[in-house]
Amino acid sequence: MVDQIILALSIVADPQVILTILAASVMGMIIGAIPGLTAVMGTALLVPLTFFMDPIPAVAAIVALAATAIFAGDVPGALLRMPGTPASAAYVDEAYALTKAGRPEEGLGLCLGAAVIGGLVGTFILILGAPLLAKVALGFSTVEYFWLSLLGLTCAAFVAAGDPVKGLISLLFGLMCATVGIDPASGNLRYTMGSVDLMGGINMIPAMIGLFAVSEILRQALGRTGSDAKLATDHVGSVRQGLGAHLWKLKRNVARGSIVGTVIGALPGAGADIAAWVAYAVSRRSSKTPEKFGTGHDEGLAEAGAANNGALSGAWVPTLVFGIPGDSITAIVIGVLILKGLDPGPTIFLRQPELVYAIFLTFILANLILWPLGWLLIRFARHIVRVPRSLLPPVVLVTCIIGSYAINNSLFDVGVMLVFGVVGWIFEENGIPVAPAILAIVLGGTVEFNFTTTMIKADGDLIAFFARPVAAGLGVVTLALWIFTAWRVYRDRRKPPSDLAIQTD
Repeated sequence: MVDQIILALSIVADPQVILTILAASVMGMIIGAIPGLTAVMGTALLVPLTFFMDPIPAVAAIVALAATAIFAGDVPGALLRMPGTPASAAYVDEAYALTKAGRPEEGLGLCLGAAVIGGLVGTFILILGAPLLAKVALGFSTVEYFWLSLLGLTCAAFVAAGDPVKGLISLLFGLMCATVGIDPASGNLRYTMGSVDLMGGINMIPAMIGLFAVSEILRQALGRTGSDAKLATDHVGSVRQGLGAHLWKLKRNVARGSIVGTVIGALPGAGADIAAWVAYAVSRRSSKTPEKFGTGHDEGLAEAGAANNGALSGAWVPTLVFGIPGDSITAIVIGVLILKGLDPGPTIFLRQPELVYAIFLTFILANLILWPLGWLLIRFARHIVRVPRSLLPPVVLVTCIIGSYAINNSLFDVGVMLVFGVVGWIFEENGIPVAPAILAIVLGGTVEFNFTTTMIKADGDLIAFFARPVAAGLGVVTLALWIFTAWRVYRDRRKPPSDLAIQTD
């Protein structure tokens, strides 16, 4: 093993590999910071370039781009309430609240530190526990995926949201949008209203941009944003100030988020989106001050931020060990590996172990490079809050339109963005969170497909959803959350108004 690690070090130390990682990291920073251009899109753009690379530089480029793009998505989320990637949507309100309080560097610095630590922890877990975690994930069937997806939706609506009833309204709206398109079971068209563009369903990226960014533009245009964000006039060193102590104070949150993110990332199809939501929900449930969440609380920010990059590493567990993609990025990676003559699966550890160790080392190097590049991105992007507030909305709106149009080169997606912007504004004017709707649009198809498939296989027998041990455990936890939430709402409604007022104070 020592000889193989030394050989892997010599492979990664090649100047071509180092320069490739650096160039891909810069590309990831740019793509992640532009709303609408996701890490998956950046990976797809890299594939043609990998045709001319050796195996390790090709894989290293994808690893570096994904790691930096996920963090870079936090920057527009923190400064403009415009998540650059879907994984940043879970804690965008926390980061933006810190910016409105005049502490943008604190929030972004915390996101950067948590991302680097989460990525490194996830990498070491990947190295040490890949076979075990992949074995667990391989045993998942449609039943487990149904409960896992429903659990993620439940956490977003009931745990991460402040008011469970309003969280449920947002969730149901998102699920309604997820039913638009072709029925996965019968193939019939649903709610397309004769539109060819709606046959493929509602694209999540324009919907996300509309709900978060366009709604914020409308609020500013109508003068309902409250106090403007304070201009950050401190020196850029304020990113460093207290960051070490800050991260140390939140070490449990960062560690827990890293582990949760890696484990969820190792489940095929889960990805960083679900990992961030679950980690944020776990942080809120275990916090001693849950009432501070949504107001710029650092616990959820650190835990979900660490889970994001941890999930990226975890997604490679089933990819390398069993050839099963853990998320959309690794689904592309499998094609690149096969193209380069590296058959992902158990035999890769026997036939080409030095290449596997080299891939692990590129993970470590990519996350280490993330620190200085992220620092430079924060230093450049922080000046956005210095721009007069009257100039930002039109610039942001143009960016939203470009990001939505660039996905499919379709004006229809721009229309979707504008419609969801109005919906997001209506939601927020009435205190309804928009985040559960986004996750419902993402996971709605997964929930429906796995539910329908399970019912067909079980011939309509609902007992099948609890017939397997892991499925039964996930099902019990999910139903317990629904029952507990219903009981809590019923209890609060029966309380006298005086008790509710005291509780609010």
